[in-house]
Amino acid sequence: MEQAWRDAQQRSTESRSQIMQIQQQIELEAAQQRNASNILNGLAVRRERLHQEKTGLNLPDNAYLVEATLQLDEKRAELEEATMLLDEAQDQQPRLEEERRAAQAAVNEESASNARLDARLGALKQLQERVQSQGKVQPWLNRHELDGLPRLWQKLHIEAGWETALESVLRERTSALELSNLDWAKAFFSDAPPAKLALFSASAASTGPVTESIQGLQPLQNLLLQNDPGIRQLMQDWLCNLYAAEDVEAAFAARDKLPAGASFVTRQGHLIGKSSVRFYAADSEQDGMLARQQEIDNLTRQVRAQYLLADAARNRSVQAEAALTQAVQRVQEYRLRATGLTQAVHALQIDVMKMSEVQARFNQRSGQIATDLAEIAAQETEQQQARAESEAKFEQLDGELAERQEAHEDGQTDYLHKEQQLNDARQRLRDLERSAQEIDYAEKSQRSKIDELRRNIETARQQVAQLTDSLEQGLQEQTGLEEQTAQTGLQTLLDQRTSQERALSDARHELDQLSQNLRQHEDARLQSERSLQPQRDRIMEWQLKEQAARLNQEQFAQQLIDAQADEVALSAKLHDDLRPSYLQGEVTRLGNAIIALGAVNLAALDELAVASERKNFLDAQNADLTEAIDTLQDAIHRIDKETRELLQDTFDKVNEHFAELFPILFGGGQARLVMTGDEILDAGVQVMAQPPGKKNATIHLLSGGEKALTATALVFSMFQLNPAPFCLLDEVDAPLDDSNTERLCNMVRRMAVKTQFLFISHNKIAMEMAQQLIGVTMQEQGVSRIVAVDMESALGFATDAQSA
Repeated sequence: MEQAWRDAQQRSTESRSQIMQIQQQIELEAAQQRNASNILNGLAVRRERLHQEKTGLNLPDNAYLVEATLQLDEKRAELEEATMLLDEAQDQQPRLEEERRAAQAAVNEESASNARLDARLGALKQLQERVQSQGKVQPWLNRHELDGLPRLWQKLHIEAGWETALESVLRERTSALELSNLDWAKAFFSDAPPAKLALFSASAASTGPVTESIQGLQPLQNLLLQNDPGIRQLMQDWLCNLYAAEDVEAAFAARDKLPAGASFVTRQGHLIGKSSVRFYAADSEQDGMLARQQEIDNLTRQVRAQYLLADAARNRSVQAEAALTQAVQRVQEYRLRATGLTQAVHALQIDVMKMSEVQARFNQRSGQIATDLAEIAAQETEQQQARAESEAKFEQLDGELAERQEAHEDGQTDYLHKEQQLNDARQRLRDLERSAQEIDYAEKSQRSKIDELRRNIETARQQVAQLTDSLEQGLQEQTGLEEQTAQTGLQTLLDQRTSQERALSDARHELDQLSQNLRQHEDARLQSERSLQPQRDRIMEWQLKEQAARLNQEQFAQQLIDAQADEVALSAKLHDDLRPSYLQGEVTRLGNAIIALGAVNLAALDELAVASERKNFLDAQNADLTEAIDTLQDAIHRIDKETRELLQDTFDKVNEHFAELFPILFGGGQARLVMTGDEILDAGVQVMAQPPGKKNATIHLLSGGEKALTATALVFSMFQLNPAPFCLLDEVDAPLDDSNTERLCNMVRRMAVKTQFLFISHNKIAMEMAQQLIGVTMQEQGVSRIVAVDMESALGFATDAQSA
């Protein structure tokens, strides 16, 4: 019956579930139909809007786009060409700039070399002329009209390095005057020159003796570079038997090779013969004229060559400057062309980009519209088909729902009837189960009582068995008790005997050990007794000494008591280095000194008190003076420290301002202040100034204007340290030229931001800097007057003058 009820219940549940499923499907189909209708309406609206957008699209101009693209390609090609030319020109510009700088540097270097050579040549010529015009003989030459004659050194030429040797040999003949007729010299003996003077005639010189050629020796005349045959014959005569030696060592080494009457002359001018040596030393400014003339000739040639090099350098500089100017012009032209082409390309790129974007947007949108319309058509077909299928399925589900509902009602009625029958049967079953439980409980109670009786009977049986076993065990124990007791006593006695024998053996062994130790200790005692005898003797000796020392101590203590000595003070003065002989000697000396003192001076205590009071007074004054000295020294140290810090800070600031203002006034260069000592309080200050292009070591090498500018920079450096509200300048620009005056005005104009300047000047450049002008004149001697100028009237006069 219960199974029938469950089957009915399951059938009702399944029927209800199927009805609900069908209802859900019907609702789903209705929703799909509504959704399809909405989608179709939206697709229709979207299709209409796309048709309107497609109709309103503007078709781009393809011909214009193609033309603009071609123009853009042409302009790009031109721009690439112009950019390449510009890059080439720009790449050449640094090289040309470097060539120009190098050429200018070469010009400057060559110019500097020209200046150095010119200065050296001029100095040498002036020195040569001054040396030639000075001396005691010059008035005599002027009196006899011989000052215009050529000198010998002007015609002599020798290899470099041998000028001193030639002057050493010729002596005063180096400055010999050339006469066309040597007989004229007879007239000068009546009025002889006041100093050494030599005359010669090249035409009168004849072929003199020839210096003997010896292997390994070089005649001095062979070193002459002489083309004049008369001078060569003259030198052959004067330099006969003279040989050249590189140094003194070579001359002394080859001295044996010299012929009779010959000598060596070294580069330094020393003459070394077989039997004599003459040392050369310059004795007047006229010495070295030949070397100076040689140097003048060499410098003259170098100056001519240097001028050629300078002209070539200037030509290269001009060419490099022209090339750089042309390169700069080409760069500007190419840059302007590239800029124009870049702008044109940019404009064409914008036009092409705009047209391309319009074309792309048109194509993209047209394709998108076509794609959207095709998708809309496909979606409309799909939605219409889906809606038709949904309507057919909806009708089918509606009929099936009606059938299921009718079957469910029949099954529900059968289910209710089965459920009633099941409830009645379940009530009857519960009543029967209650009766069965009561009977089962009574049966279990009786069975429990039977089991308890059975357990009591079994317990009684076990107790009887245990008592029987206990009785039998007691009888057996009673029978064997006597035999077991005897055996136990015997075994105990045997064990006691064994242990006692073992203890006896151990005791005997220990006794033997103790006997042996006793014998060893007895031997050691005897040996110790024999060794103690010397120690006993020494103890007896020390006891005797101790007794003697005690007697001496008592005697000396009594002496100290008699002398009323302070033992504590004496013990403080004692130390390990003191010897008894020394102390005895001191005692004797002090005793003699006491005897020599004579009677006691009773007034000594009063004198000591007065002296002590005087000493305390002087100590107090000394302490006060020491404290005052320490205070003064601390103050001096503190003042010195503060002075050093302030002075160093002031020096650093002035030095910094000086380094800043000096390049402004000079247009470059560098300047600084340098301490001349390590201690700043005692050190002096040295001004180091180097204008542009100069490497002078001191300011004494500067010109007057440069010194004035340096002093101005230093004064303004100090002025900037603590600037005053007013500053008066009295004709500071007087020693300056226009360019330096202009730089001074620029510096004053910069400083006028914080300080008002009043300056007196006669320079129009300085007057142009002023914001207010006051004219001062002195028509009368010692009377100054202010000149008033109406600037507006003056400006009107100037305007009228320009108009006229």
